[in-house]
Formats: sequence, structure tokens, C-alpha cells
Amino acid sequence: MNFRVRPVRRLSGECEVPGDKSISHRAALLGALAEGPTEVQGYLEGEDCLRTITAIQMMGVEVTKKGPGHYRIAGAGLGGLVEPADVIDCGNSGTTARLLIGFVAGQPFWTLLTGDESLRRRPMKRVAQPLMRMGATIVGRADGERLPLAVRGAARPRAIAYDTPVASAQVKSAILLAGLRADGPVAVREPAPSRDHSEVMLRAFGARLERPDTRTVILHPGPLRGTAIQVPGDISSAAFVLAAGLIVPGARVTVRRVGVNPTRTGLLDVLAAMHAPLTTKAQGGEGEPMAALTVSAGPLAATTVADALIPRLIDEIPVLAVLGAMARGTTEIRDAAELRVKESDRIAVLGRELAKMGVRIEDRADGMAIAGGQRFRGARVASAGDHRMAMALAVAGLVADGETVIEDTACVQTSFPTFVETLNALAGGDAITVER
Repeated sequence: MNFRVRPVRRLSGECEVPGDKSISHRAALLGALAEGPTEVQGYLEGEDCLRTITAIQMMGVEVTKKGPGHYRIAGAGLGGLVEPADVIDCGNSGTTARLLIGFVAGQPFWTLLTGDESLRRRPMKRVAQPLMRMGATIVGRADGERLPLAVRGAARPRAIAYDTPVASAQVKSAILLAGLRADGPVAVREPAPSRDHSEVMLRAFGARLERPDTRTVILHPGPLRGTAIQVPGDISSAAFVLAAGLIVPGARVTVRRVGVNPTRTGLLDVLAAMHAPLTTKAQGGEGEPMAALTVSAGPLAATTVADALIPRLIDEIPVLAVLGAMARGTTEIRDAAELRVKESDRIAVLGRELAKMGVRIEDRADGMAIAGGQRFRGARVASAGDHRMAMALAVAGLVADGETVIEDTACVQTSFPTFVETLNALAGGDAITVER
């Protein structure tokens, strides 16, 4: 599937984006481990999150779809799961794979996990290592570094205090999931704060957590109780709509009900540093705060994105590179080597594909430098099977000189299934057409 993108003359109106991917995954997994039913509304019905639903169903959890994005999960309790009868296919979802490793590390049976060609190249050992210290047996390709993996969980995982080498919500969450059945408190300390959706949701399910400082979380094992979860709009998806609203001449766009958890709002901090015309209006939200975000087109200033900002916006960097190319000055992104092991090597792919559109990016080991004041030209480019690359290239195409064709865009279904419809509605026409 390809996108054909035409430059647009207008972009205005209000919209919503699909539910937060990170929160949706966690709602399904914790709902499965809880005692009693959990009602989830706003669940992201993209391919990644549906893989997680399928995984818990394969372990005996009853899931009922009650409406669009509305699911009832009949919790099995911490000890009520059953060994899956087949291999669990995580598709392209790194979050599904890494969280499931932790999810089953506290279950006394074997689970086999695999994924598509891209996911089978992505690293898993940084999740597996602490879980093996907790008593899980994890074997697979490259000495447990790559999928397919086989996980034999521990009936009573050992309590550990673990210092993560990098700030990673996936590593932290996997340890906490296994720690729900541990023989004592489990502590995770990070070099910098990462997104805390797991901690927020664990509290909603009745778990007892301590936060002695912003980088440390301590979980006390114990049962969870089913609850009601409202999933906010995904700020990582909203980023593409907001970026388009900042660079299409005369644009003004509002995205409603976006999740603005402080551990995820690095994007908003960077936009403020770029002097972007952005306003935020709180819209409530229990546990996870939500807001309406409004942007309008205007000149942008270059900035530097590095250090503790990176874990708070790692998924938004591809579209920030598009903004950087149009800003005044040179935008630098540092301390982001994690981009090399996402759905694609995003540093290399950004440099290669934006070059086809006439934009130069200096490729660095842990990031990039983007000279501002550049213009995009229409070209034929490819996403490398990476949903965030596909959408970033589409945003660039909206302001390019001429038509842009983006190859391999079916991957957008993993996180933002309504991406094309949303942008076309704001543009008042077929800015993006889909070619199958």
C-alpha cells in the first residue's frame, strides 16, 4: 500500500486521534491479571494493540468487544492464566513482545513468542536479563537477544532491585509485571525518568507502589482488582497532526483529548523551545491527564533535543526532523541511539529518504543535525515498514513542491489507522490518497 501526497493550501478544524498505544497495551495486560472485569474505553484498535488482545486470549482470558474501542476483559487473576497452545505472534510490535516477556515471566509455563522480520531483528536481552535474575528461563536466537524466544516463567519470581542501563519504560514495565507475583518488593531505578503509564495504571488496579524519587519505583506484590480505564488520545499520533498544522501556511488545528502525561510531553517542551504557536487547554482525565492542543502556522526556531528529553519524545523525533528542516538555524538531536533499533534505523532512514526530497540531514551515531530553511520537493520515498517514518514523510509531502509517493504504508495501521482520513478532513479534500 502506498500514499500519494499532494501539497495543500489549507489545514483547519478540530479532530481526535486514536487511543494511546502504550496505555492500551497496559490496560489489556493488567486487565488480564486482575480479579474481576475491566472495562476499557478508547482502546487503540491498531494492529499492535490487537496483537496484545489476541495474546491474552490465547492464555485463557475472555475478552468481549462492546463497541468501537470498548472492551470488557474478564480478569483471570495473577494465577489464572493457562499455557498458550500455539506460538504468540507479536507482529511488528516491540511493546507487545517486551511487555509479554515480563507478563509471562511470572507464570509457571512455557510461552513461545515471535514476530515479523523487523521485530525479529530488534534487541530483547535488556528485558530478558533482569527477568532471568528473577528466576525466569528465557532462551532464543542470539543467546536470548532476538525473537523467537521461549519463556518459562517462575511460579514465585525473586524480588530484585535493578538499575536499568538506559531509561526504558518497556524494561521497567516488564519487571513490574513479573514482580506482581514476586516473593518480596521489586525495585527499578533508571538513569532518567521514563514514561510512567505502568505505574499510573497499576495504582488504578489497586497495586501498592512507592516512588522514593523520580527515577525509582518500588512495587509491593499483591492482587489487582478490575477497574474502568479511559484511554486518552496518543500524543505520539497527535504529533503528526500538530506538525502539519505548524508548517502548512495559514493552518490552525486543534487536537482534542490528547494524553498529556508529563513523562510523555517532551514534544510540547520542544515546540515551546521552537517558539511554535501552541496553546493547551486541560480536559480532565482521571489518572492520565488530557488536554486540547491547538497550533497555528508560524515561523519556527531551531533547538537542541538531548539528555532527559529523549525518553519523553523518542517516537516523535521523525516528525521533529521535518520541523527542524523548516526552522531558522540548525536543530540537533543527541543521546538518541535508541532510534537505531526501532521499527527501522530511523536515523539512517530519515537521512536517506529526506535526501530524496531535497533535504539534507547530518547522520550522527546517536542522533542528527538538521539545517533549517530547507524546502521539500516531491519525490518517491519509502517508509522501510516503519509507521512513524511513513507519517513523517506524509507531513513533509503536504508542504513539498510537487507530489510525493510514499511506498510501504500499510504499517500506519499499527498506531494511527485513521491517519489519512483525519488529515484529509482537515485539508478539506484528498490531500492523501491510498494506492493498494
